[in-house]
Amino acid sequence: MVDPVELMLGDLADTYAKEPASTAFMRLYADDERFGHVFASLHEQLNEHFTAINDRARSTRHYWADNSRALIALLNELGETMGTLRRAGLDVLLRDDYTTAVGRCKPWLSSGGGSQVPEEFQPIEIVKYEPVFLRSDTTVKLPKQSAVAKLQLIGEGSYAHVFSYVDPEYGIKIAVKRAKKGLDERELHRFREEFNVLKRLSYPYVVQVFQYGEDRDEYRMEFCEETLRNYIGRRNNKLKPATRKRIALQFLYGMSYIHSRNLLHRDVSLQNVLLKVYESNAVQVKLSDFGLVKDNASEFTRTHTEMRGTIRDPWLTSFKEYKLENEVYSIGWVLAYIFSGRESLPNPGDAVSKIVLRCTSNDLSRRYRDVGAIIADVERLDLLPGDAKL
Repeated sequence: MVDPVELMLGDLADTYAKEPASTAFMRLYADDERFGHVFASLHEQLNEHFTAINDRARSTRHYWADNSRALIALLNELGETMGTLRRAGLDVLLRDDYTTAVGRCKPWLSSGGGSQVPEEFQPIEIVKYEPVFLRSDTTVKLPKQSAVAKLQLIGEGSYAHVFSYVDPEYGIKIAVKRAKKGLDERELHRFREEFNVLKRLSYPYVVQVFQYGEDRDEYRMEFCEETLRNYIGRRNNKLKPATRKRIALQFLYGMSYIHSRNLLHRDVSLQNVLLKVYESNAVQVKLSDFGLVKDNASEFTRTHTEMRGTIRDPWLTSFKEYKLENEVYSIGWVLAYIFSGRESLPNPGDAVSKIVLRCTSNDLSRRYRDVGAIIADVERLDLLPGDAKL
């Protein structure tokens, strides 16, 4: 008896057997004897288009007519191929970053006269040495959730509301950050880029994001119980120096990590440093709210000149000129609050005040040149007797 699934998969393999695929891409899918050529061909074609689009975005921002039509056809073909494999019961996924890249290109592609690459188009990171089509013979089937979860408003910023809900399947709290209605195109672009930046980061002291929803312009992320301001404000008389030191170091480790990724947060504040609170009062710092982030490695980062951010360096004259030394100023204010519980800079005195006042010095040449140097000084702070156990 003829197996219709086998006929469908056979036709698919035969179709792509005629498509060229270089050795550089075939080697990425060498362990998939039947469909490796399919994935290699699609991967190579996507890379050719993405590379060309990145180049045009840096020059005329015009993607040629023939190439636009070819990419539209390729994306349609990609959708049909993935659908065929799914109908056949094969578990094949396109990597999240390439799925996002496809979604970003579709809205502006035109089949006639070429396509205009958006002015603020973020370059696509090209994947050459890893497979972008992922197939697993061992999968877990996730239940479809039909229950409606009620959102609870837990925070609000200039551009977004933050809600929380309890996931009905796992019984854990999840946070949802949803863009406010009425944002202009630029503000909405920055909201989406906040998610894209956070999605690239993976570190214990940076908040983790999970999924972006295009229909409501919202994304899900891990839930944190407290802001730094609330956590210390409610416990200031009970917190011991060792606890404060641990919180300070976690905060600094997080800042050092994002700087190592060529990013400047530009909105370091007591509200944007979150804490996950566990049993026995254990806490974990989570840097959040990257809506004003500056990517120093990107040629496409554009900034407003008007001053933004909660803690502003008085020596910063234009937000466009924001540099690491200005971030160090904000870091100093946060450290002052962590160690004292007061929202003000300290008078000269102990070792903590020396660190804070060096961060916020009016003489920019005296400020710390990097967060690693701040970490070294905080690590050397002496604890009071009896606090080492905390």
